[in-house]
Amino acid sequence: MNEEIERAVREAVDAAADARQLEIIKAVLAVQQAAQPACQHQQPAPRPEFNARKWLTIGGLGIAGGLVASLFAVAVAIGAVSVAILALVLRAIWRDVQRGR
Repeated sequence: MNEEIERAVREAVDAAADARQLEIIKAVLAVQQAAQPACQHQQPAPRPEFNARKWLTIGGLGIAGGLVASLFAVAVAIGAVSVAILALVLRAIWRDVQRGR
């Protein structure tokens, strides 16, 4: 019976030591959690749905702008050719006036 009491006392002491270790571990974990800053990551914003009307409008305006720019370039080219022809004609007339014709 004496051995049983000694064994029971040893088990009680071991259990108390284990309980104390668990308390220490809990305290350490609590301090670590308190020392770490809270997670500040934001969830990514949900992607907006595809809006076909918006892209068709942008594409249409791009095409219209390109057409206007190309027509403007053609008008500038026609104007440049007209000015070149006018310069040649005026030079020929001036040459004829200088020669007395």
